[in-house]
Amino acid sequence: MNVLTVTDLSKRFNLEAGFFARFGKFVQAVNGISFTLAENETYGLVGESGCGKTTTARLLVRMYDADSGTIRFMDDTDVGALKGHALRSYREKVKYIFQDPARSLNPRMSVFDVLVSGWRWSPSWPGKNAAREAAAAIMEEVGLSAEDLDRRPADFSGGQRQRISIARGLLMEPRVLICDEVVSALDVSIQGQILNLLLDIRKRHGISLLFIAHDLKVSSWFCDRIGVMYRGELMEEADARELYRSAAHPYTRLLFESAGREAPEAGAKQAAGSKSDEMAVENPATVGTPTGCVFAARCPLADERCKKEKPGWRELSPGHRVRCFTQTLLIDSRAR
Repeated sequence: MNVLTVTDLSKRFNLEAGFFARFGKFVQAVNGISFTLAENETYGLVGESGCGKTTTARLLVRMYDADSGTIRFMDDTDVGALKGHALRSYREKVKYIFQDPARSLNPRMSVFDVLVSGWRWSPSWPGKNAAREAAAAIMEEVGLSAEDLDRRPADFSGGQRQRISIARGLLMEPRVLICDEVVSALDVSIQGQILNLLLDIRKRHGISLLFIAHDLKVSSWFCDRIGVMYRGELMEEADARELYRSAAHPYTRLLFESAGREAPEAGAKQAAGSKSDEMAVENPATVGTPTGCVFAARCPLADERCKKEKPGWRELSPGHRVRCFTQTLLIDSRAR
């Protein structure tokens, strides 16, 4: 069963304010993306800064309302239609872990108050004593101690604060943890500890993880499946090991190169022009309504068709799909 099913999700933001916003420019932050998150699965949403990953995550918990598309929880709940108590109950089951724990943890509150701040207003609130016992158990699970509940977030290191953020997410027994760049601000050695902690938590609790990151190499190791995102659109989606071996889209290969790994063998020579310096330009959000492939301006394989016509999905193998005209031609030629 799918815990989350996202279909044709879109969101844009106006660049103007007030009355004139309707006539001004807008940023197409998310443009018609679709994916699923299965039970006990880790799905990676990977791309450069500004590609729409965080906006997508915030749409999933209704921090923003989508302009179009649907989000379904457990196959039968339309998240966009939820209000009041039903929306609060949904947010108890889909928890968000922010990138910067220093900014997401209130420095004036004790760790205990931080952990239970949302729980206090829930119908499932068990009372302070029972809540403290549950918080102490969760702190032990994430590698901290019950004595730390009376300290303040500023007393901890960056890695410890991220553990507190994870504990806050786990306290109400969610079905999904959305991990938004949870290790990007940490030292490399601490990153490994947090990633291993998340893997252990997934195994013990049987929860699903939506892992948002810009490092495709780390995501390939950590995730079960990966969707590669660029300028608000999914470019490629595959099993993580399959993507690591046989990335097909020129943008996916660029991300592997930027992570310190050569592009996968498949199509590497055809992308001989795929030197990182040829594609490494800014990744602005899409202003206005995009035409053609959104990656065409950076792609060394792009032709006139790419600039005028948006490529559809092509399935290369079961579970591996790509949106690219040039890669479609390469696959067809190999088949012959």
